Amino acid sequence: MSAPDTSSAVEPAVEPAGAKAAASGPVSVWVELDRLLRLAGPIVLTQMTQMGMSVADAMMAGRESPADLAGIALGGSFFWAMLLAMSGIIMALSPTVSQLDGAGRRDEIAGNVRQALWLAVFFGLVMIVLLLNVEPLYHWFDVDPVGIPIAVSYLNALCFGVLPLLGYFTLRNLCDGLSWTVPAMVIALAALALKVPLNYLLIYGNDSLGVPALGGAGCGWSSAIVMTGEFFAMLWVVVRAKRLSGLGIFASFSWPHWPTLKRLIRLGAPIGASLFAEISIFSVFTLLVGSLGVGAVAAHQIASNFGGVTFMVPMAIGMAASIRVGFNVGAGDYAGARRSAFVACALALFIAAIMGIGVFFGRYAIASLYTLDPDVLALGARILIFVAAFQLVDSLQVAAIGSLRGFKDTFVSMLIALTAYWFIALPIGAVLGLGLLSVTPIGLDGFWTGLTLGLAAAAVLLVARLRWLSVRPTRIQALSAG
Repeated sequence: MSAPDTSSAVEPAVEPAGAKAAASGPVSVWVELDRLLRLAGPIVLTQMTQMGMSVADAMMAGRESPADLAGIALGGSFFWAMLLAMSGIIMALSPTVSQLDGAGRRDEIAGNVRQALWLAVFFGLVMIVLLLNVEPLYHWFDVDPVGIPIAVSYLNALCFGVLPLLGYFTLRNLCDGLSWTVPAMVIALAALALKVPLNYLLIYGNDSLGVPALGGAGCGWSSAIVMTGEFFAMLWVVVRAKRLSGLGIFASFSWPHWPTLKRLIRLGAPIGASLFAEISIFSVFTLLVGSLGVGAVAAHQIASNFGGVTFMVPMAIGMAASIRVGFNVGAGDYAGARRSAFVACALALFIAAIMGIGVFFGRYAIASLYTLDPDVLALGARILIFVAAFQLVDSLQVAAIGSLRGFKDTFVSMLIALTAYWFIALPIGAVLGLGLLSVTPIGLDGFWTGLTLGLAAAAVLLVARLRWLSVRPTRIQALSAG
């Protein structure tokens, strides 16, 4: 996509000739809410189930030892940041498919899917090379050496699942872009059902089966097995589903086509950078917290992990908003696209308020699910207060950024994310957490204060961008044209 268009700042907020006039008022809003909920429901369950596998890792490794919990936290600090950056590029496929579907140009979908699969292979290989060479960074961050061997073993095992997982994401984005979110939900449920017993077998071992206890590394091996299974399950769906048979996804072979790849990268790279900007802040903070000892890392992991669970709901709403907005833009219904966006934001805020209250009052019970160590439990419960507090701003920013992706407006969103997380959250968190600039250090509380303020800044700026863009049809058309 192009750089921000400053010349259109005074463009009249009216619809162009030919755009569909969508009904407004309470009835249309409730209809949109119903459509959004029907679309988001399976995505919520899919995301929660996917996150459930990470929760299973944390809970089961944590009961093995605080060192194992810290090890997978340190390993995950690199893995999830890289994965979201790489998969974010592939996420360009979803708004591309939804706009083509809305415009009635379904014959163009297959070619875009095949090119996205080439991107998955390339960026998957890049990710594997990076993951196999991260150990020096742990020493550079002065991480407690107890957790480093576990983190490295965990990442080495995960590398075997990287290519299948990115292939799965590509095919899932195809289905999601066509507003068919049920297959991913079913596959995710089956994956979680497989993940838990595999974790139990590989973490704790089984003498009768001759399986050694691998500790935290066992989480990596079980994840790699499950990721591979998810890919083949989604491949089977795409090949066999009648509703996709007319698209001809695998009817022919396509070599890399640079114009299509360039278009997908131009749209997806800012998405990947935005996701990386957010998740990498948690990763950097995990590494910085590593200097405070494995107990602090374990408590930080409890808050991060459960915060990730609650984040799955607004994230799913943002993904559904991207699909609804993209479909309406493709159909030329710009008023409908705006309505979809702000209904999604309101829904995310409402759910966030409920979740925040639940996390605050249930923080001790939540922390006890992850650890039996009383010191880690107390610290984890205290940090969960921050998780409860930033529910509102985190939910609002992810709903807004999802809606902007539906408009294919990803470059400005990336700039906002980079500013909020790296120029607000990181410096404030580091100063308060580590006591830089002669400030008295307050440890984990300082890091999480920075995170909360960064997310608040992102929410304000992204909603402002959404309000500005959603009433400027000429700019929307330019973004849609690529």
